[in-house]
Parts: sequence; C-alpha cells; structure tokens
Amino acid sequence: MNDTVTLSGLARQLVEAGLLDEKKASDAVLRAKQNSTSFVSWLVQNKLVKSHTLMRLAGQQFGIPYFDLKAVNSEVFPKDSISEKLARQYRALPLYKHGNKLFIAVSDPSSLQAVNDIQFSTGMLVEALLVEDDKLGVAIDNLYQSATGGLDGIDDGDLDNLDLQDTEARDVGQSTEVDETPVVRFVNKMLLDAIKSGASDLHFEPYEKTYRVRFRIDGVLYQMATPPSQLRDRITARLKIMASMDISERRKPQDGRIKLKISSHKSIDFRVSTLPTLWGEKVVMRILDSSSAQMGIDALGYEEDQKKLYLEALSKPQGMILVTGPTGSGKTVSLYTGLNILNTEDVNISTAEDPVEINLEGINQVNVNPKQGLDFSTALRAFLRQDPDVIMVGEIRDLETAEIAIKAAQTGHMVMSTLHTNSAAETLNRLRNMGVASFNIATSVNLIIAQRLARRLCNTCKQAIEVPEEALLDEGFTPEQLGTFTLYEPKGCDNCNNGYKGRVGIYEVVKSTPALQKIIMQDANAIDIDVQMRKDGFNSLRMSGLLKVIQGVTSLAEVNRVTKD
Repeated sequence: MNDTVTLSGLARQLVEAGLLDEKKASDAVLRAKQNSTSFVSWLVQNKLVKSHTLMRLAGQQFGIPYFDLKAVNSEVFPKDSISEKLARQYRALPLYKHGNKLFIAVSDPSSLQAVNDIQFSTGMLVEALLVEDDKLGVAIDNLYQSATGGLDGIDDGDLDNLDLQDTEARDVGQSTEVDETPVVRFVNKMLLDAIKSGASDLHFEPYEKTYRVRFRIDGVLYQMATPPSQLRDRITARLKIMASMDISERRKPQDGRIKLKISSHKSIDFRVSTLPTLWGEKVVMRILDSSSAQMGIDALGYEEDQKKLYLEALSKPQGMILVTGPTGSGKTVSLYTGLNILNTEDVNISTAEDPVEINLEGINQVNVNPKQGLDFSTALRAFLRQDPDVIMVGEIRDLETAEIAIKAAQTGHMVMSTLHTNSAAETLNRLRNMGVASFNIATSVNLIIAQRLARRLCNTCKQAIEVPEEALLDEGFTPEQLGTFTLYEPKGCDNCNNGYKGRVGIYEVVKSTPALQKIIMQDANAIDIDVQMRKDGFNSLRMSGLLKVIQGVTSLAEVNRVTKD
C-alpha cells in the first residue's frame, strides 16, 4: 500500500535530510490522510520528528519565516479575527492584526488552502508564519477556551436543573437558590483546573470541620482548594447529578460517569466513585484520556528488550498476557496500547471492563454490570460464542473468571487481563491461590508485565549530584555500572512540578520459559519463581528502575518511592 504513495514536498525533504526513511514517510502521509490531520501534526504527535527540527526544515523548504510563540503574550492575539471552527480546521492561530493585514501562525506550510480560506473569510490580507506544531496546538486550545465556558456542554444529565439538590441542602439548613450558582461555578472550575494541570484524579474529601479538594498530579496528591465545609453536601449533590447517580442514596458507594464536551471536537470522560465516610460522601473522579492509548509503545518507557518481548507475545495467536500492579500504575494504558497494535480490520477484539475507561474505534467494549447479572465470567462466556480472536478482561477477580480466561487462552484465543499483585512472581502465586491448577498456569500464560509509574525529571532544571559509591552499591547498582552515568535530582522551575514533569513506566517483563514452566508445575513459591526469573535474564522492577536512573530519566529518590529492593 505504501508503494503507491509518491513522496513530494516536505515528506521528500525529510527523507533526503535523513530524518525519516522512505517507508516511514509514506506510512505517515497515508496515516495523516486517513485520520484527517496534517502531515506535520501526525509526525509530531507520533514523535517521528521533533517539532523544532520540522519547523526549521519546513521554513527553509518553503521560505517562510518562523516565530516563537513563547515570545508573545497570548492576551494580545486577535481572537475574534478568526472563528474557532476555522482555527481548528486549518490549525491556524491569529497572531497580529495591522490595518488590513492579518498574521497567522501555522505548522504545516504546505496547506495553501488554509491561507486562502482564512483570507476569504476575513476579507483581509493573510500572511503565514511558521511555529512548532506542539506549541501551536496548546496555544489554540488556550485561546479558544474561556475560564468556565468550555465546560458548559456536558452530555450526561441536565446540569441546569438542580432541583434535586434541595434534599441535600436541608442538611445544612440553607436555601439552595442562594448557593447554587457558586457551587456550579466552583465544580466547573475544579474540573477545568484538573484537566489543565494534567491531573489523573480529583478527590473531594469531607472531614469534621474542613472540606478539601486534592488533585493527583504525576502520581502525587496536592491540595488545591478548601471550600467552606457547609457546602460539602451541595458539591457532592452537584457531582452526583452530573454522573447520573441516585442523589437520595448516601449510605452505599456508587459509581458513575461524566462526559464533558470541552469544545466541538474534544471531550473528556470522568469516572466517578462515591464513598460514604463519617462526615459525608467522599467523591473521587478519575480523568480518562482516550489519547493515552494511542501514544504508541515507544512512549510508555519499555526498554528495548522488554518492548521486543511484549511485541512477540502480541504476535502469538493464543495464550495469555497478564499486566499487574497497584491502582493507577498504568495497567489499562499498557493493555490498550497492545490492543491498539492488534486492532486491524481482520481481527475481532472484545473487551469486558468495569467500567470501560478508554474508548477505541474498532473494539467491541462491554461494561460489566453485576447488578444486572453481567459479570466478567458471564461476559467471557458470551465472547466465546462471538467468534473472537482477542479477548481483554478488565480484571481477573475470582476463580470462575480465571478458569474461563485460561480455557480461552488454551483454545486458540489471545487473552489479555490485569491482576492486582506486586510483582510477576506473585502473579503466578495469586492465580494458584485462586484455585487455578499449576499445569494450566504453566501452559497458558505467555507473558507477565508488572509495572509502576515514576515521575520524569524535568529536562529544563534537573541538576547533577554526587553520591558516594558505597551508597550506590547499597541501592543496587553493580560495580560495573559505577562511574558510567551521572545521577540527577529534581530542582523545580516554571515548567514543572517540584522538578518533575510527566511520568514514565518502570516494567518487569517476563515471558514463559521451559525452566519457569517446570518450577510452576512443581508448585514453587514466589521466592523460587523470582530467582528463576532472574536466572532467565529478566530484570526485576528494581533493576528496571535503576536503569531509568542511569539514563537520567528519573531520580533515585523517585525509584525508591515506587519500587522496593
């Protein structure tokens, strides 16, 4: 298919400059066309070429001057000169208006249609300047999203109708009408702040005399607000209505979902959970980002040998891939990255989850609902009657689910699932403790991935530190590794959170080997299995974490926080 693409313009220049090979360039052209996005955006989003390098090459190729968006305050941009629809359609940002001349920022100089259409729409003479694609996307989002207006179009529930809050309001003996607007505004602001700060979870927590809101950013909780405690019932009621929950039920935990339409092309999903506590209901909201599953396997942080093992396991026609780790360790993203690789026209993929976190086109996703009799085992049985190729189970929680999943893996299906355990060795023990026979575990499990998420050091401000060699040896570094790397620690700047920005996965990837299968069938304990895994050459979580320290990706303190010796 790629052979039919004739490379020209920027794609040809990238190949000639040695930044892309011909196959990758052809594939990128096709993929960009299929996804209705610009060639430049596709390259940057998939990390094929750095945006700065791309901008300079495109500028030289097309003779267009480039511009640094950081040099200008976004408040001066003439927002009203181009409609949001036009700006997003052509990925163009209005920069400056002078008389009858409008300067716009673009990242793809080959799109002449953009200049022509904007010129026709505005009636002005339009001149384009080149900017980096990733900075352009952020600038457009910031320009066309007001402080609260972006959250008005919520799909689930009628958000303007808060009559049901009256029942909650009586608890504090105040009229709802007085506080309704401030509560709505406060909740909207919290949700928007969480999205902008890149938080993964929001915690609304009631206590006897206080009420606080915390965000989990890069795996660490930060206190963001302390609203008056008398508003806690109203805030909870507001969140429950948005998530289509039963507002009158306050004695049982509830689960719900919110879909926020940020703009015409972008929506954010929240998974909402309520829990009755001594002083009211605690509400935790998980932000679900569908784009995280489409980042590609290279963005997750696997070492080359680990990535190879995962891709090999995915290419097998049957067997089981298990991903383990605590809550919030990125298990779902790892699984969905694999599913995204398998998601082709000729493969039938079905998933059973509680709840579905990431929506992907081309995958049959089922929300399990135990109340209605649709649990994991029931969903699995139904899948096996639906001619599946790949089955994904959100979590193996009981013997029944485990047995059906193993049966499926032994009868020509690829099965992917998660378990809550600390390491790869403990995963095998956990299955055995559930009641799964050792020989079934040995013959069906192809790959186990245990993972944690560690915070990435900020590349702008990280600083080198000296640590005595004895201390490094105590931490687990080998004598051969000493002196070959620089140790970094966080400092903190305007671009990061206390010296960290983003997260990276730390993995223990273990494939089934004959020696491992042998000791599993001998009912070996977790310690013996772990020893065998090391003999087979698979790194432990700790060893993988130390490799990330050697690479300068994270700090030793952070690895110590998320892994153990």
